[in-house]
Amino acid sequence: MQEKFCESCGMPMGETDEMYGTEVDGSKSKDYCGVCYSNGVFTNPELTLEEQIVSVTSVMVNDFGFSPEDAKEQCEAGIPNLKRWKTA
Repeated sequence: MQEKFCESCGMPMGETDEMYGTEVDGSKSKDYCGVCYSNGVFTNPELTLEEQIVSVTSVMVNDFGFSPEDAKEQCEAGIPNLKRWKTA
């Protein structure tokens, strides 16, 4: 099974549905994590692509030990290709 990633921030979602956000009807979102998406809407709807890149870069550096350069490079390469940002 291919690992699923949040289509807003790129976070790995895991094999269980505990990381997934929710739709209005309470069902699990197929595309977004609970940090980015809840009750059928984005938790931070005004967030820009640039702000998302900065935010995720910070998490990768502070929580996962990436170098700032590697984290920024990966975010700049990957996040703009996620579903939420393709139309932005």
